[in-house]
Amino acid sequence: MSSVSLRLPDDITDRLSNLAKLTGRSKTFYMIEAIRDHLDDLEDLYLAEQRVTDLRAGRSHAVPLKDVMKRYGLEG
Repeated sequence: MSSVSLRLPDDITDRLSNLAKLTGRSKTFYMIEAIRDHLDDLEDLYLAEQRVTDLRAGRSHAVPLKDVMKRYGLEG
């Protein structure tokens, strides 16, 4: 595991310390969880933006939902 140095605003440090104290978990645990969750969101956002860019540039095409549902036997 790598070590990273991070400067946090005092209000974030206080909230993190309080949460760690209340739950018996480490501040590191919550920092890793927060980064992991937000990183997932950022990766999803980046992928979606790339797909839209490709779609608008004609490098990709959309498939209607009804076609996807039909393909996978999910028709209502």
